[in-house]
Amino acid sequence: MQSLSSREKQNLQFETVLVLQGGGSLGAYECGVYKALHRHGIKFDIVAGTSIGAVNASIITGSKSDDPAKALEDFWLDLAEGVTSSSLPDKIRPYFASMYSAVFGNPRMFFPKWFIPSADYFMPYFWQYLYDITPLKNTLNQYVDFQKIQSHDRPRLIITSTDVQNAKPSVFDSEYDSIEADHVLASAGYPFYGISWTHKSGKYLWDGTLLSNTPLREVINASPKHDKKVYVVDLFPKNQPELPNNMFEVWHRARDIIHTDKTEHNIHMSKIITRYLKLIREMHEILSSSTLDEKAKSKLAQLELEYHKLASERGSIINQIVKIQRHEHVHFLLEDADFSIATIKELIERGERDAKEALATNSVEQ
Repeated sequence: MQSLSSREKQNLQFETVLVLQGGGSLGAYECGVYKALHRHGIKFDIVAGTSIGAVNASIITGSKSDDPAKALEDFWLDLAEGVTSSSLPDKIRPYFASMYSAVFGNPRMFFPKWFIPSADYFMPYFWQYLYDITPLKNTLNQYVDFQKIQSHDRPRLIITSTDVQNAKPSVFDSEYDSIEADHVLASAGYPFYGISWTHKSGKYLWDGTLLSNTPLREVINASPKHDKKVYVVDLFPKNQPELPNNMFEVWHRARDIIHTDKTEHNIHMSKIITRYLKLIREMHEILSSSTLDEKAKSKLAQLELEYHKLASERGSIINQIVKIQRHEHVHFLLEDADFSIATIKELIERGERDAKEALATNSVEQ
């Protein structure tokens, strides 16, 4: 009889996964991270994202260019606005930049409703959104060949959204879905910033961050048979030693806590399930080497089938997780609405630098 461990080795394969969070203009930091990972020759089997992370993921997996890292950087420099002066101090510029975005929008990403004539123009109480993200759809179509996403030589794309009507996750997976720009928009409709929902596949969909800003669980559910090495980009700091000084900093800190990476439980449960499976396997090997009557042998054979079903459906483990964490020097509530060219370039540079340090640390630990 073939041993269970040998069968597991046949069934379980190894996948490298990149998980990208949502976070508005902070997505430029993810661009810098990906530039560093790409330069190090790291190839991804799965790229998963939500909100702006889904936007980045779609460019990485479906870029029209042969160099997805450059395409992603070009996208972010294209989004950046040059109206807010780069000469403004770092502590002041985000206030002006976010105010500019809030009033005038971003021509490559979102457009304010008050600049669009409509039947309810003078009845803002009945407005369901403040910003239309159709411009983002047009920009995406310039950078992404959505047909390429379906190609087997491209990383698998997983993006998440939230069903407005039943609060359930709606996951789009390039292995089964023909992903289009509207699927990406469906992941990026953040209602607390007044961004519109998207009607897709018979559903009204909002931003996936409403349920989870780090879609690792969705990756595990979509691909439960393969062990994984996961790279997670955490845009929202987990630790902040100093307490907030005012209500704006209170809201900022609460927002960080809501959106920061919370995948430790997923990793912990993965390890527990793996340990249970190992214990069952060891017990099986002890019993199979013992003298059993026909009834016991029949029962053991039945249990073995159930074990293999469980092992194949939930037998994968997260072998390693590499976190690239963004750190803050200034705590500003609307930092994720700052699209000024100076901030975008700084975020890209910081993401690239932090990823290099994380890779160097990970290499030393190994």
